[in-house]
Amino acid sequence: MNNTSRTDWARIDAMSDEDIDTSDIPPLSEEFFAKAQLRMPKSPVRVSVQVDPETLAWFQAQGKDAEQQMSVALKIYAEAHKAHSASAAKPA
Repeated sequence: MNNTSRTDWARIDAMSDEDIDTSDIPPLSEEFFAKAQLRMPKSPVRVSVQVDPETLAWFQAQGKDAEQQMSVALKIYAEAHKAHSASAAKPA
């Protein structure tokens, strides 16, 4: 898997706010801000998990932040199984 970005970041960095096309973003109303809530992310919990050497090596080979990538993979797995469990629990 190639994670190399093909985005021209130098061009993006050189853009001013006026250069950015925001025409597809609807304006936010006063009602939106009246209902808005601040949601702070939960602090991660540190745990110790045994991982086989091949799996750890694969994550480490993907680049830096192997632990963060493993955390993301676990979250995706859990979310997919929550959705599956919820749909399986519904009576037909």
